[in-house]
Amino acid sequence: MSHRMSLITLGIQDVERSKRFYREGFGWEPVFEHDDIAFYQMNGFILGLWAKAALEEDMRRGGLASPGAFALAHNVGSAAEVDALIAKLAAAGAQVLRPGDEPPHGGYRGYVADPDGHAWEIAWNASWPIDAEGRVTFAL
Repeated sequence: MSHRMSLITLGIQDVERSKRFYREGFGWEPVFEHDDIAFYQMNGFILGLWAKAALEEDMRRGGLASPGAFALAHNVGSAAEVDALIAKLAAAGAQVLRPGDEPPHGGYRGYVADPDGHAWEIAWNASWPIDAEGRVTFAL
């Protein structure tokens, strides 16, 4: 079986608030939207925002806890871009969880949480080049 991730769906409280955050923070526009869902075409997969109650009903898993110990990541081209994007995301409604700094394993990163608490790592690492289509490669 090939290594592939097709779709990540985040359960959210307010679709309009989340679409506004992703538009103003990351600059992303949905490729499809309906009453309680929005899809974003990413580089190789799709990100979905779905009203939490509807997602829980669809999965038959009601009453799920808020996001836990996981993070999505968005890599950028430099350490300066990490700080700039964290500031832009904060202005769009993100909570800064950790300002940009250098982790022991190299690179530069910081963390924010979207309006529903989903953690995003904003990162740069010289060993993880980004191609023209925005794909990141692990290249030590």
